[in-house]
Amino acid sequence: MRFVWAVVAFVLAAGLIAAGIAQRTVFMGPSTQETSVAVEEPAPYVLMDGDVLREHPGAQTLLVRGDGDIFAAYGRTADMEAWLADASYNHVTVGKDGELDVELVDAAAAGDDDTSTDAPEATPAPEETPADDGAAVDAGRSPVGSDLWLDSFTDTDALIADMQLPEGVSLLIAHDGTADAPDDIVVSWPLDTSTPLAGPLMAAGAAVLLVGLVLYVLGIRHQRRGRGPRRKGPGPLPATEPIDVAQLPPSERKAIEESSSKASDTGTAPADHSEDAEAVQGNGAGGSATEDDAAGDRKTEMRATPPRRRRMIAIPALALTALLATGCSADSWPQFGEGTPSPSPSATVIAPENQKPPAVTEAQAKRILQDVSATLSDADAAMDIDLAGTRLDGPALTARKTEYALRTAVPDTAVPAAIPTDDVEVILPEATDRWPRTVLLLSKSDGDDTVPPVVLTMTQQDPWSNYKVNNMAEMSADAVFPEVAAPWLGTSLVPDDSAFLSLPPGELAATFSDVVDAGEQSASYGLFDEISQNLAKSIRDSRQAVVQNLADNGAAATSQTAFDIAPADSAPVSMTTLGSGAIVAVSLVDTETVTPTSADAVIRFGDNAQAKALTGVTESAKGVTTKYEFQLFFSVPAQGSTEQIRLLAVRQDLLSVEVIK
Repeated sequence: MRFVWAVVAFVLAAGLIAAGIAQRTVFMGPSTQETSVAVEEPAPYVLMDGDVLREHPGAQTLLVRGDGDIFAAYGRTADMEAWLADASYNHVTVGKDGELDVELVDAAAAGDDDTSTDAPEATPAPEETPADDGAAVDAGRSPVGSDLWLDSFTDTDALIADMQLPEGVSLLIAHDGTADAPDDIVVSWPLDTSTPLAGPLMAAGAAVLLVGLVLYVLGIRHQRRGRGPRRKGPGPLPATEPIDVAQLPPSERKAIEESSSKASDTGTAPADHSEDAEAVQGNGAGGSATEDDAAGDRKTEMRATPPRRRRMIAIPALALTALLATGCSADSWPQFGEGTPSPSPSATVIAPENQKPPAVTEAQAKRILQDVSATLSDADAAMDIDLAGTRLDGPALTARKTEYALRTAVPDTAVPAAIPTDDVEVILPEATDRWPRTVLLLSKSDGDDTVPPVVLTMTQQDPWSNYKVNNMAEMSADAVFPEVAAPWLGTSLVPDDSAFLSLPPGELAATFSDVVDAGEQSASYGLFDEISQNLAKSIRDSRQAVVQNLADNGAAATSQTAFDIAPADSAPVSMTTLGSGAIVAVSLVDTETVTPTSADAVIRFGDNAQAKALTGVTESAKGVTTKYEFQLFFSVPAQGSTEQIRLLAVRQDLLSVEVIK
């Protein structure tokens, strides 16, 4: 009976293991589902709506095939449409029946229909380049390197990108903006191919197989102990009685008599023949017993050999099954204890209903800052003002021009420090869906303590332009940065004439200029904190140093000096903080004029290498004017607050040295 149960266990184990393996092989469905985009009319760009990518749940995998370099980027749908406002493109959307609709949008139609974003009049869209015959030719616009994208991908001949785009985000596909975009586009989504019963089935099959092997071994052991059925020995022989020869037939009686006479002649008693016969029979019986024992031993040995071989075959089978069961991935087993984790309490920030999206995301801002820093480092190394102009504007670009001129004439002039990008501590984007867009950043260096933190503002004028730094200054070690909104929320710009601050942003530069000129005599002196007052004092001290230098050189009687500090031509940049205050960036120009007091006197530059380099002369008969630029960041409190205006960061640059003519 043990063998019967063993066979049943083997059959059941084979079925369980086969069912488990089949779930991971023949019964397993496809791992992905795909959707192809059929582009019939070529265009330089393909804009794939976010609904297409979210048609099925899960992460999306984009596969684009084409000749040459392939570019793909994703960003906010409104930003994508604004960037394509003057271009022809294929727009891929999801139709009412769930099928993909591909519509060719002409450049003219795109410009007429796009009302989501209006570029400012001061920054019109790029114009078409006229051909030799007077006809307009679309020069194309490369999407590579635009700051508008949240992320981008490039590859050659085939591009594969994994992404998971949220609502309100679309995908752009192109080559270089001139050639027709690739038309072999496939989007795939993963399918759930987990088989939670495969592992338990194979494990159960291995367990049943082990039970069958145990039953089989027990059956063999029981059979060996019982030796199986044995033959019965011969029964008792009847007692030997004398034969009456007289009653035998004559022929038999004659034969007996003849044998008796022959025995008498040989001298051997018949009894001896009987004994010999018995001996022979005994020997024969003994020989038979010995042969039977040997045969029995051989049969026992033959019976013992097959079970050992079967065990040797069964053990690898069991090990293989165990290996298959343990080698299965987590998809082959049921998952327990993966419930939704309990949310932890966090600070709640309630955004207004009409809150606009931030100009950039946190990751986007960090990427842009790294590109700005790398571009400026390359421009500084080559003293390429055109390259620097791709990432600088306003006061920051003006200061760079002077620095390059000085480095050309005075090679010992120090190279401007690179913008640190190791730790971007503050990202404050403007919350808007229009242009221009402004972002404020505070970045620090992790490895070099000698590099001060840098506060800067950068502005994107239109969808087709990159962000440019227009204000940049080094943060003071004693300054405390105010609390600002989270990067995902953004903030708003403060008008120059805002009455909600203790001092309107448009008046801040002029007010601080008065503090510099008048010192403690200024009516606004008490509005500023100690750091601001110390800066004003250092400017006055530098002016006094110029006067003292003229006196030390014996020119006090033959020369005179004049100083004036005033707001620069650039408008202030003001962004609100959480305390209803604002961070205001302003620029001041400090003008220093030295003129002779008599017609015979001249102003000699002496050891002033910068003046010689920028003017190209060593002296001036009518005098010289030197201009310095101050880029300042202030924290201005709200109206009615008792706090002072705090200086956050300052940067001083030499703007120009000009001979008075």
